Amino acid sequence: MLSRTIELIRGDAWRMDCLEVVRALRLPDWYIAAGFLRGAIWDAVHATPSRTPLNDVDVVFHAGGNLDPAVESRIEADLRASRPDVNWEARNQARMHVRNGHAPYRDSEDAIAHWIETPTCVGVRLEPDGRLTIVAPYGIEQNWSLRVAPNPVVHYPAALFNDRVRKKRWLERWPRLLIEWARDP
Repeated sequence: MLSRTIELIRGDAWRMDCLEVVRALRLPDWYIAAGFLRGAIWDAVHATPSRTPLNDVDVVFHAGGNLDPAVESRIEADLRASRPDVNWEARNQARMHVRNGHAPYRDSEDAIAHWIETPTCVGVRLEPDGRLTIVAPYGIEQNWSLRVAPNPVVHYPAALFNDRVRKKRWLERWPRLLIEWARDP
């Protein structure tokens, strides 16, 4: 599945251009994460004729030395200068644990592993040598199987997961998804 995912992203000129724009900023430990990769896979499995629009493009990075949120705003401005048609959202994962009530994240992959639903826990980075690095703490197969499940390690309230899935209207966009609705213990 990994090679199929890499082939899918390489074949998408828009996604490759977004990756090149972020790579040019030389952010520490960065990925474009969540829907950027998840949506590409779900579109492919559903044979969607055109790219499903994204609400935003999530750029995550881990810079422990500078936790000022203003850094994120400057990064977003730099990204918009290169691709003004993209709604960029940049977040330093070295500070996001505070908002989420978690212990500090070791790196971007650790932060991604703490997100609410498993198919969202994915990211892709374009390396300086042109290779694509994919991070998927719960396996990229999760996305290709269309299985949507709550994070198995970080236990969020069931309502949070269930409301997110409904509000995002994923079943309307991708009707073959297999939602494993959350239940509180």
